[in-house]
Amino acid sequence: MVLEGKTIAVIGGNGLIGKEAISAIVRQGGTVVSGSRSGEIESFLKNKVSDQELKKIETTTVDVNNPESVEKFFKEILKHHGKCNGVINLSFPRNEFFGAKFEDVTYPSFLENVGSHLGGAFLICQKALSLLTGGCSIINASSIYGFMTPRFGIYEDTSMTKEIEYVAAKAAIIQMTRYLAQYFKGKGFRINCISPGGVFDNQPQKFVEKYNAQCNTKGMLGGEDVAGTIVFLLSDLSTHLTGQNIVVDDGFSL
Repeated sequence: MVLEGKTIAVIGGNGLIGKEAISAIVRQGGTVVSGSRSGEIESFLKNKVSDQELKKIETTTVDVNNPESVEKFFKEILKHHGKCNGVINLSFPRNEFFGAKFEDVTYPSFLENVGSHLGGAFLICQKALSLLTGGCSIINASSIYGFMTPRFGIYEDTSMTKEIEYVAAKAAIIQMTRYLAQYFKGKGFRINCISPGGVFDNQPQKFVEKYNAQCNTKGMLGGEDVAGTIVFLLSDLSTHLTGQNIVVDDGFSL
C-alpha cells in the first residue's frame, strides 16, 4: 500500500491509461480526485475496484484550457482534503480536425491543437506548483514520439497517421518537465514525465502487427501496463527522482 494516506489528483482519468491509473492508485491505498470535462468516471471502474475502494474516488469537472477552472480544481482539493500529494495529467484536448495528415493540417488547426495540449499541461503545472506545497509529485504525460521520430512505415495501408501537432506538443512537454524540475529545484517538488508507447484501442490489424513486430514481448500496451510506473512516481519509492522522462514501451523505441 505504497500510496496509503496520499491524495492524488488525476486529470483526464476517463482515458485508457487514466482509468487504470485510478484503479491502481486506490488499490495502493490512495485517495483520488479525478478531474475531466464531463466529471464522469465511476462507470469505468465498478468492475475494476472494490466497493470500499470506489468510495476513495471523487469526481469533478475541470477544463485544462481554462485558468480559473484549473485553479478551482486544486483549491477544492486543498479545501476538502487539506493536501494534494501528487498530480498526474493524462488529459488530451484536441479539436475536430485532429488526425489529419501533414499536408491537410491547416495553420489555425495546428495552432489550436498544439496550444490546447501543451497549454493545458502548462496550466496544470503552473497552478499546481503555485498552490501546492513541497513534497508533491507531479507527472506529465508525453509519448515515445516526444523523443523519437515516428516510424511511418507502420501506418502504411491504413487511414492512420502520426499527427504533427501530437509530436510537437509531446516533445515540448518533455522539455517543459525538465525546465520545471530545474526551476523548482530545492523546493521539495518532484516533477517527472512518462512516455508510453502505443496503447491498444482497436487499431487496424495491419498496424498492430507491424507495431508489435518491433517490441519485446507484448507489443501495444494496455493502460494497466503504464499504471505501475505512475504509482511508482507518485510514491515515496521515487523520492529522489525528478526531471526524468520514463519510457514505458515494451522496447518499441530501441
